[in-house]
Amino acid sequence: MLDLFLAAFVTFFVVIDPPGVAPMFASLTQDMTRDWRRAMAFKSVFIATLILGGFAFGGQWLLQKLHVSLDAFRIAGGMLLFLIAVDMLFEKQTERREERNQKVIEDRKAHPGEHDDISVFPLAIPLIAGPGAIATMILYFTQNTGAMERAAILAGAGANLALTLITFLVAGPLTRLMGATVASMITRIFGIILAALAAQFVVDGIVGAFGLKS
Repeated sequence: MLDLFLAAFVTFFVVIDPPGVAPMFASLTQDMTRDWRRAMAFKSVFIATLILGGFAFGGQWLLQKLHVSLDAFRIAGGMLLFLIAVDMLFEKQTERREERNQKVIEDRKAHPGEHDDISVFPLAIPLIAGPGAIATMILYFTQNTGAMERAAILAGAGANLALTLITFLVAGPLTRLMGATVASMITRIFGIILAALAAQFVVDGIVGAFGLKS
């Protein structure tokens, strides 16, 4: 169980990237009051938790309705996570996040008071519960059907959501403490780890789809 928890924790840490989303949160909420920033932090993490929980327990049902095999989803999910890993290595994911956030900031300045609630978009979706996190949740839940195993997976995801909330609450000081160099280094290191995990998902899917011996 500990190994599964650690694997889930690391994977979710990479795809959610709590240290990486802290600067985004700081830039999006820089003109807000302290109470409103706290409200956005708690609300966005709560909504992201509901989304990931929904896909955890309803993702397999959705795949069955779409007539998509679990092995096919493992392969597709692994490829998606690999693309995210490549983006992390070359910092394309960070650039897209910053561009998206800048558009939200500009829109809020152009229409003051009309776009203050950013908890659903872009915080909960896609910064926290993005495609990578959703795919990871479904992948882990389809590969592990035991109650204790799923509890370990949820604990790994929950720990990252808690970390995300903490980084949101201390986003300003954390961003200044880390600096651009440290943040870039962390992103690239975990990008390599995510690439390896993604490759393993693809291998498991191919083994299952073609009945090969692992």
